[in-house]
Amino acid sequence: MLQAIKNLLGFVPKVDYRDLIQKGAVIIDVRTPNEFRGGHIKSALNIPLNNLASQVSKIKKDKPVITCCASGMRSASAKSYLQSNGFKEVYNGGSWMSLQNKIG
Repeated sequence: MLQAIKNLLGFVPKVDYRDLIQKGAVIIDVRTPNEFRGGHIKSALNIPLNNLASQVSKIKKDKPVITCCASGMRSASAKSYLQSNGFKEVYNGGSWMSLQNKIG
């Protein structure tokens, strides 16, 4: 219960995205192809949020997954969807530019 309250208030543990990448994490950019063409993280896989259900089989469940988008809203939805479909280690990386700065 206490952790749920902390999560609601934004007191979530910091995620070391660099470490996740080193452990083989996959970055899923859920923006549209047009947005993705305008700039993206080099190693990211572009699966637009509205196509995620039909393309979820392209994502391995045995690796950490980091979702990103333009602001963090669509990536939060993608994270929830993946978790509800059996993915154990999923992180919302927020905006792709912010995530890019975090991973270097």
